[in-house]
Amino acid sequence: MIENKDIIILVQEASFEQQEIYKWLSEPMNVGATVVFVGKVRHLNMGDKVSGLHLEHYPEMTKKALAEIVEQAKTRWDLQRVAVIHRIGSLNTNDEIVLVGTSSMHRVDAYHANEFIMDFLKTQAPFWKKEQTDKGNRWVDGKDSDQTAAEKWLIV
Repeated sequence: MIENKDIIILVQEASFEQQEIYKWLSEPMNVGATVVFVGKVRHLNMGDKVSGLHLEHYPEMTKKALAEIVEQAKTRWDLQRVAVIHRIGSLNTNDEIVLVGTSSMHRVDAYHANEFIMDFLKTQAPFWKKEQTDKGNRWVDGKDSDQTAAEKWLIV
């Protein structure tokens, strides 16, 4: 989707290789900190057993939203590299859904930027999730807690 010397943004059905992304993030000589977050399909949600998840998106809207989120992070913190990989399609429980990675000279920048990207990805990126549960299939709505997490960055 978007790949340049300092940013990778991918939306794909295929799984991703965490170690390869970590190496790429950590490669520049002035990197002192690398933070990688990986989100997985949970086996429980809202008290129900989850057997799988199907993710859909609008490619152009998703590309624009993710690029804007990463650009905001790069203007707030001194980052060397950023990676955002989000999977779509049908996934099973325990499959990896998302990877957000940041690298910088200092850990505080990498930590905060990583959390910021993930918080805004959850609230602003147009992904739709349909869970397969023991009580049937259902679309998953956004959580108030995700919105609250994103709002904390608006006052910083």
